[in-house]
Amino acid sequence: MVTIHSTYLGDLRTESKHGPSGTRIHTDAPIDNQGKGESFSPTDLVATAVGTCMLTIMGIVAARHEWDIAGATAEVKKIMAAAPERRIQRIEVTIKIPGDGLEERARRALQKAAESCPVHATLGTNVEMPIELIWC
Repeated sequence: MVTIHSTYLGDLRTESKHGPSGTRIHTDAPIDNQGKGESFSPTDLVATAVGTCMLTIMGIVAARHEWDIAGATAEVKKIMAAAPERRIQRIEVTIKIPGDGLEERARRALQKAAESCPVHATLGTNVEMPIELIWC
C-alpha cells in the first residue's frame, strides 16, 4: 500500500507528496476549466500514468528476456468530453521502441505488456485507448 498526501493550495492548485519517497508534485486546473494551466492537471496525470505504466511494464518484460528497450518513448494524447459530464473520453498512446531487430515473439510480448499495464486495466472500457507501437 502506498499513501499519497494531497493539500489544496488555493487558486485551483494542489500539492501531493508521495509517502515512501517524499517526492512532491503540483497540479493546476486547466485553462478550459477555470485554471491557469501552469502545471499538470489531475486528468493530465491520469494520461501520464498510462504512458509511464506501459513503459514500465514493457521494461519489466524486456529485462526478464534481456531485450534492450532503453530510449523507448510514449506520446500520450488526452481528449476530454464535456457532456454529459467532464471526463477523459479518449487516451491515444504512441510508443516508439528502439530495436527494430527484435523478433516477432518479442514484439508480441511487449505489445501484450503495454496492453496489460495496471493503469490501462483500471480504466478499462470507460476510456477509449488505442495503442500504437512503432519499432525504430
